[in-house]
Amino acid sequence: MDSTNAACWKIGEAVVTRIREQALEGILDQIIPPATPAALRAIDWLMPNFVTPDGVMRWNIQAFVIEADGRRILVDTCIGNDKSHPQLPFWDQMHTRFLDDLEGAGFARESIDTVLCTHLHLDHVGWNTMKVGGRWVPTFPGARYLVSRTEFDYWQEEEAHLAGLPDGDGHAFQKGVLGESILPIVEAGLFDFVATDHRLCDEVRLIPTPGHTPGHVSVEITSAGQRAVITGDLVHHPCQIRHPEWATTADFDGACSTRERKRFFADVSARPTLVIGTHWAEPTVGRIVRDGAAWRLDC
Repeated sequence: MDSTNAACWKIGEAVVTRIREQALEGILDQIIPPATPAALRAIDWLMPNFVTPDGVMRWNIQAFVIEADGRRILVDTCIGNDKSHPQLPFWDQMHTRFLDDLEGAGFARESIDTVLCTHLHLDHVGWNTMKVGGRWVPTFPGARYLVSRTEFDYWQEEEAHLAGLPDGDGHAFQKGVLGESILPIVEAGLFDFVATDHRLCDEVRLIPTPGHTPGHVSVEITSAGQRAVITGDLVHHPCQIRHPEWATTADFDGACSTRERKRFFADVSARPTLVIGTHWAEPTVGRIVRDGAAWRLDC
């Protein structure tokens, strides 16, 4: 196991393993406008893990494998190799060791039985497929791929609109994602549409957390009296724990995402919960606790 790109945590009898595809600095501040360097430096507990001394955000692109009830559930599949994102040069035609790191952590791609997409943005669906002989084929051929019906229907309806946007448009980042990373799974008959409160097994269920996208979900793991939640993009960066009102410009409904963050923080701060941030830099996990009128992250 590559100790840089992989880490794991036990939640009762369940195990969550993180596989990191990419570590980043900056960029994210472009979609959270209030998160200026000065505003970030004012939140002292963000440093040094989540913010540089210069007030630049640190964050990751990463996926999580949940081992629970005999299942291997891969949550979100990052950017992927060979994907076309000309409007985002730092993610265009990537070539990473993600699959090697996944196998090095003990998870051959053929061993994954479930792929769960918290939502269908490009950085959460990329490794759904891989290019073989010029065609996009399922990366995890033995898995059922799960996504909320609300989410799928929304992006299918948006596809024609997105195709007409110039690459410089702020919403053009989703252009082509359906064709490269989603529809090949549908055509292979591997996609299952589920409710936003779907229970995958006794220890794993979905929590509806709309706002970032219409059908966005987070993932709750409960086992042997312990609880953890994988956030998805409900919380992009820990700065939003201090400022839940800092919605992103990529949110479908910023007012809704703000309400969901406040509801979520109130819930997880009221009972012992390990919060696993889908985009959080190392250590990636922590407990959210009350801090005056807001909250903070204890790692």
